[in-house]
Amino acid sequence: MLVTRLAQRQDLKAIVELAQTSGGGLTNLPMDEPTLSQKLTRAVNTHETLSQHGDGLFWFVLEDSATGKLIGLSGIESAIGLDQTCYTYRVSTIVHASQTLNVYHQFPTLFLTSDHSGCSELCSLYLHPDYRHSKAGALLSKCRLLFIAQHPELFADKLIAELRGYLDAAGSSPFWEGLGRPFFDMDFSQADYLTALNQKQFIAELMPRYPFYTHFLPEAARNVIARVHDETLPAAKLLESEGFRYEGCVDIFDAGPTLECYVDRVRAIRDSFMASAAQVGGLARQPLLICNPDRLGFRCSLLMNEGGDAYPYDANQAWALLNLGENEKACCIDLRREVPSHE
Repeated sequence: MLVTRLAQRQDLKAIVELAQTSGGGLTNLPMDEPTLSQKLTRAVNTHETLSQHGDGLFWFVLEDSATGKLIGLSGIESAIGLDQTCYTYRVSTIVHASQTLNVYHQFPTLFLTSDHSGCSELCSLYLHPDYRHSKAGALLSKCRLLFIAQHPELFADKLIAELRGYLDAAGSSPFWEGLGRPFFDMDFSQADYLTALNQKQFIAELMPRYPFYTHFLPEAARNVIARVHDETLPAAKLLESEGFRYEGCVDIFDAGPTLECYVDRVRAIRDSFMASAAQVGGLARQPLLICNPDRLGFRCSLLMNEGGDAYPYDANQAWALLNLGENEKACCIDLRREVPSHE
């Protein structure tokens, strides 16, 4: 059965193998063992020691409990921009007008900001291509929200998620080619790799600091601002179903959109509830995303009548998979509900 849990030190080899199936391009999951080892060490230290909102990384792995194979990973940065500045472009508008000439023009512009410093960030989401079915992506992504619901003191009032921007068939970023390359004189992949290694000082040294008029960018670059990578569309839809929205910030490298939501408005956090095995057994609506309340022993899965062998089909199976005692309660959320479009 599929279950998510916090990453452990002995998971390094499996995480490296998982990263190698991504094909690269994921800043938070580079195909570099020393970097992944450092990230895992930081995550384990966070799991064991963080007691309040501050700098830290939580890593969750999706495991097939029958084989022990790791098939996915997701993460939460509890507070970004505290040790190194977190840069983003805010898409805005500058107006140029002349009453004398009766001319009025609006120009979209990019402002370099660090508006999200201190926010918590959903990050590192990656699911092995062979398992992108049976709601595995929903489990891997939304388990983080139930963890936050259980331990809100560890996280900020606002959550963000930086989505991967559009790349062409050759793996090139039109936005980077139009704006980044003239200032950095390097390929997109190299800049992305340096960011993955936390070598971000070059951004502050080389990035233009003044408002940049998108009118001067090539059309190909303008057209991909806030456009999501094709493979990231399912993740975007999952977050949007929880209340996350694009508020005008994009990545400085590939112009991928940043989705934002205050914690108390995230559907899975706001509407989560505690229930006993008997209460869960009496609920007609399924599937349920369900987790235990254990900080270090956190485990999360889905309760589904039609889950086949991938998920528990009744409360007794779910309680056993989540290592819950007979009289303990689980934190639950109904996966089938979505945020109304007006929210």
